[in-house]
Amino acid sequence: MLDRIALRVKPEAATIESTSHCQLACPSCPTAARETDKVLGRGYLKPEMLARILDGSPQLRTLELSNWGEALLNPKLKEILKLAHERKVGITLRNGVNLNTAREDVLEALVTYQVRDITCSIDGASQESYEKYRRRGNFDQVIDNIKKINAYKKKHGSSLPLLRWQFVVFGHNQHEVDQARKMAHEMDMAINFKLSWDPDFSPVTDRELVRGLTGAADRQEAREDKSVRSFCRACTQLWRKPAVNWDGKVVGCAINYWGDFAQVDEQQSFAAAINSDKLQHARRMLMGRAEPRLDIPCTSCDFYKYRKENGYWIGYSDILLWGPLRDTLHRFGLTQALRQLIVFRLPFLMKVPVVKKALLGGI
Repeated sequence: MLDRIALRVKPEAATIESTSHCQLACPSCPTAARETDKVLGRGYLKPEMLARILDGSPQLRTLELSNWGEALLNPKLKEILKLAHERKVGITLRNGVNLNTAREDVLEALVTYQVRDITCSIDGASQESYEKYRRRGNFDQVIDNIKKINAYKKKHGSSLPLLRWQFVVFGHNQHEVDQARKMAHEMDMAINFKLSWDPDFSPVTDRELVRGLTGAADRQEAREDKSVRSFCRACTQLWRKPAVNWDGKVVGCAINYWGDFAQVDEQQSFAAAINSDKLQHARRMLMGRAEPRLDIPCTSCDFYKYRKENGYWIGYSDILLWGPLRDTLHRFGLTQALRQLIVFRLPFLMKVPVVKKALLGGI
């Protein structure tokens, strides 16, 4: 039974990239550097591709539409949201949108078609700080679009979408943490503070502040924390939430942009593609039960290399317990709230490995 779960999957969730295009030029982003172009290309998810995926996997109940591109740039997004809503499939934009560019009808569609939650990537509480990383971005426009979404929620009497402010903490914006909290509260948003992926771009100087906000001062510190498998959420996507590019290429997880595992098309369904030989072998690799192969994207991934070097293999509990638990907390905006409560009010609980792993895994 467990071996079957380990190799073949029938997930109720998936990530399907709305678009690989983005209008910003963030300095550490592979999309801005066009590093994603070779495999992911540039294009938009079409309603026909979404229909093909849903037709072949009627058990799908949740779809994440954001990843390497800016999801709201898809000219067919309103049709896509309508199709998912009619199929009773919940939509999330949890990986993040920058909200700089959005048509008025799309902003309203986010409410009328009941998108569950949206992570708004806003690294600062002023234009001066915000534009240092979100280059070409307009802070006031983003805030205005959030207020428009809230106005549509009020108009339609809807609590959805839940809005989350994601603040990547850098040296140049750490002084605006409290102001961002205040603004988020005023706009009825949860707020989540996140570590930067790039240690060389504007590193934080107030490490204690960041450690209190995220559980670690930087990603290297997070990696060295042996009680937290910091990368479970990315790797376990191969089981719980396989990622697909806008054109049907199966890339497995939200991190990978340098290779693919299979193709969803007229000849191969989503269900067959996510259980291809390459993906089954990748799952074995991540559990420490198979050797790496050159044709498997995981082989060249830093996360896999770190797992292999340290023996941090994925176990059945990661697939069946910790991942779903963190997803549930995140869905209801509770991860950051619990983290803040424990770090600042009940710090002794952080010494309990189970608590630490549940709250900090995947930061």
